[in-house]
Amino acid sequence: MGHDHSHGHTQNKKALLISFLFIFTFMIVEVIGGVVTNSLALLSDAGHMLSDAAALGLSLAAFYIGEKASDKGKTYGYKRFEIVAAFLNGITLILVSLYIFWEAYHRFVDTPNVSPSMMIIAVIGLVVNVIVAWILMRGDTEHNLNVRSAFLHVLGDMLGSVGAIIAGLLIYFFNWNVADPIASVIVAILIVISGWRVTKDSIHILMEGSPKNVDTEKVSRSLSEIQGVIEVHDLHVWCITSEFTAMSCHVVVRDDVNRDAMLLQLSAFLEEEYDIHHATIQIEGESVLEGHHHCCT
Repeated sequence: MGHDHSHGHTQNKKALLISFLFIFTFMIVEVIGGVVTNSLALLSDAGHMLSDAAALGLSLAAFYIGEKASDKGKTYGYKRFEIVAAFLNGITLILVSLYIFWEAYHRFVDTPNVSPSMMIIAVIGLVVNVIVAWILMRGDTEHNLNVRSAFLHVLGDMLGSVGAIIAGLLIYFFNWNVADPIASVIVAILIVISGWRVTKDSIHILMEGSPKNVDTEKVSRSLSEIQGVIEVHDLHVWCITSEFTAMSCHVVVRDDVNRDAMLLQLSAFLEEEYDIHHATIQIEGESVLEGHHHCCT
């Protein structure tokens, strides 16, 4: 398990680094292109690219910071920073889309002339995004919220390029300049949705919410069913970062139970059944229960 994790970690980092270099280089090209051709679709695309580059850079930094060893002040290390990065990425996705809405509104009111040559740059943009999305797909977009947030930035961007291409075609063939802001609005809606999801997921982790794949009541029930266990209380499950689930609980056992053996059994059970590798279990005897009930009645 440990090996897989570090292997995935290196792969995620590599995917992010290559993607960052790709996007950053192309962003410069797009800014120049957008200014020269007076296209909002291109400039908003460059704006995306900038937020992409920032998102990828932030996610990358999070991996490097997350590798710092734990110390007295941060006993879990710096892994949680990945979630902070995902949170910031989610917020910037939402802000970027709000800015596009605002710009598009102005363009509806006063439609500018857009050079169809924006198409060429948009096509190149699409190609760059497809490549980057493919590189990131090879990272762990399913389990790692940090990589997923960077991937969503790129995905939003890819849609932006598609929008710019369609708008370019409509302007070229039908002189339909309003296509430029319309394309921008559609993309902004899609970006705001993915931004909201990432933000919500990262807030859930930052608020110590229990992970989606762990049903705390079920965990409590199944631990209670183990022979020798009388009851389970004070059970908490939370995430340090996307792939690191921690748990703590108090387990009351019969007095004739070998506590060390029980501890090993419970830990092994949690690892096998629920993939929880970091469990802190306090084992208590039956007398605790009497005292507990006495004080609580």
